[in-house]
Amino acid sequence: MMFSLLELLNLIIATAVVGYIFSGIIKIEKENGLVLNKRFDWEKFKFAVLVAAPGIILHELAHKFTAIGFGLQAVFELFPLGLAIGIILKLIGSSFILLAPGYVSILGASNLQSSLTALAGPLINGILWLTGYLVVKHLNNLSRKSALFWIYTQEINKWLFIFNLLPIPPLDGYKVFGWLFF
Repeated sequence: MMFSLLELLNLIIATAVVGYIFSGIIKIEKENGLVLNKRFDWEKFKFAVLVAAPGIILHELAHKFTAIGFGLQAVFELFPLGLAIGIILKLIGSSFILLAPGYVSILGASNLQSSLTALAGPLINGILWLTGYLVVKHLNNLSRKSALFWIYTQEINKWLFIFNLLPIPPLDGYKVFGWLFF
């Protein structure tokens, strides 16, 4: 089986937390020139899930499917501390986002398999970044909401791509490039 029920539940939880954390950042609604402040805004939540979750969830799934492609066992697992830090930063109103909702646990990978599997996540972010860039650059007739969607998609994935390729443990870049430095 490709996904266990627990793994599917973990992906749903990670997606919901990512949406919650990013929902306050995106300002899309105005009434009489004022930003509406509701306790919980489902529209902002849905928009944030659509913008931010793909970059994070598809990143992790790229690791999983690359490992499976090598014939390895791979499972997405929640990282409770990473979720808690992201939620706490959101609750205290921090403008800094630090979020590590989960990781893919892989068994039996060689060094080359580990490096290529690690590279798969940031490559997905690079593709999403490039897609957002090309849409924003070449499609001039986007609605405001569509333009914001692609701009935020581009920005989020740019930073995920750059951050995850830093050769610092436990980031993907360490697994990809760490052998050059250590």
